Amino acid sequence: MLTPETLPALQRAIADAGVDGWLLYDFRGVNPVANGALALRGMVSRRIFCWVPRDGVPAAITHNIEQGPWREWPAAWKKERYSTWQELERAVAGLVRGKRIAMEYSPGDAVPYVDYVPAGVLELVRAAGATVVCSGEIVTRFTAAWTAAQMASHLRAAEFVAGAAHAAFALAGDALAQGKAIHEHELRDFLVERFTNAGLDYDHEPIVAAGANAADPHYAPSEKRPRALQRGELLLIDLWAREPKGIFADQTWMAALGAPSARAVEVWTAVRDARDAAIARLRELVAAGKPIRGGEIDDAARAVIVQRGFGPHFTHRTGHSIDARNLHGAGPNIDNFETREERLLIPGSGFSIEPGVYIPGEIGVRSEVNAFLDGTGALTVTPREYQRDLPVL
Repeated sequence: MLTPETLPALQRAIADAGVDGWLLYDFRGVNPVANGALALRGMVSRRIFCWVPRDGVPAAITHNIEQGPWREWPAAWKKERYSTWQELERAVAGLVRGKRIAMEYSPGDAVPYVDYVPAGVLELVRAAGATVVCSGEIVTRFTAAWTAAQMASHLRAAEFVAGAAHAAFALAGDALAQGKAIHEHELRDFLVERFTNAGLDYDHEPIVAAGANAADPHYAPSEKRPRALQRGELLLIDLWAREPKGIFADQTWMAALGAPSARAVEVWTAVRDARDAAIARLRELVAAGKPIRGGEIDDAARAVIVQRGFGPHFTHRTGHSIDARNLHGAGPNIDNFETREERLLIPGSGFSIEPGVYIPGEIGVRSEVNAFLDGTGALTVTPREYQRDLPVL
């Protein structure tokens, strides 16, 4: 959030980006980046702008009838009020004319996670005499980078989440050994109860998918269509949780219900090796001190799955950003598939690595870990002991 305490770090990020300032724009929540950075409370139904210069104090442009949400705006910072569209446009021009500015704009929509400013607003700002570039690296540094305390919180959550997955596998294995029916939604409810009892936030319910259901990457089990686990198939559990105000741990685990088929082992091995290829490439680039982009890591994972013959069935990016506000965060994704991810993975970046193979009507496999680049650029992968083999329940 933009405060006098966070302003110096933000202005360093603006300077590093080589721009004169960051212009935030929002209208009724269309820009979640601006919405999160300003954290206004109360009715905001009119257009707002906020200018954060490389040097000096921020300036807000606000509508006359909506001053309440700005009550915590520091008195030392500037605030201009408007009623008419002419006043609004003059105010914007007065802030940005002749400047090189960053906004949530991505040429060609290459990175949609930082492409929220409407085309008309972009035209308005350019007509005011500004040169507009993408705010992607500023957003990464300001909204997506983890602190040391957040990293510590994530490490605790990662071990709890891994333990919950193992406990769910044990529950499923015991039921099958005793000849008792156990359903996908019952394992989901078991996990939800475990998170709730621990006081963890889980955002939305875990995915528990058996057999061909796992071929739907966003499958949701339901008591309205109960699906019992069966021997001879694979079980996928995708689960996530965080401490209050902490960083999510997001993991996917696989197990075989009875001896797995040769086909299941083949698919699992391809996915695991793709995950490990992504981690290996990260470690290689970190050790060499080279710039890292998520697209390159996506390519490393995808190459393994393509080489094994499953390329058409890896239908999503390799990973997503994880930040303090969201499970699917505003920072760089591990993606050169769904989008042209051009942002750097800078120190403080956290993200998932989760390749998958999904063959409709037959099988779905995913393996997911999380990774973090600390303040020195060193790589940490969580959980501490991530999955190497396919357990048989």
